[in-house]
Amino acid sequence: MLTTLSTPYTDTRAADLAWCLGKDPLPSLADLDLQLDGATVQLRLLGASHQVLLDGAEGSCSETVACLPGSSTPLPLGVAKRVGDWEYEFAARVETLSRGSFAGRAQELLALVADHPHGLAGTFPGSPHAFTAMLAQRHEGQVSWRTWHAYPQEGRLVATRTRVAVRLAVPT
Repeated sequence: MLTTLSTPYTDTRAADLAWCLGKDPLPSLADLDLQLDGATVQLRLLGASHQVLLDGAEGSCSETVACLPGSSTPLPLGVAKRVGDWEYEFAARVETLSRGSFAGRAQELLALVADHPHGLAGTFPGSPHAFTAMLAQRHEGQVSWRTWHAYPQEGRLVATRTRVAVRLAVPT
């Protein structure tokens, strides 16, 4: 699903993004509710990026990647931790692209997500290449999602990948 967000573009720089696990739901500008083989996933576009809420038999998990006022936790390159009965893994990378490459990559990602049944993308007024996009799936007991945050004014694209899986008991 592709939507135009009715809010000013508030993410000013890729370096302003912060990561937070376990945050309560924030006001969203657009959201997509998914049922993925027994897990409920809500993809949420915020005025300052994204939030994913996951609920399943194993518990719940909340991930927020956004420009959060007062946040002191910068976007990490990687995180692995236990969240209830889940094993949570997060990775982020920042791509710096030329103006032409950026426009092409933005169009490619928006096309990928816009028509996908588990995808949500929002463009911001003022620039066709200012967007946040999200795509979720469940496969073999794991829920995963990918996100892209575009910063056309600086030619940067922030991509994240998250995997949440049931923690397996270790035999003794």
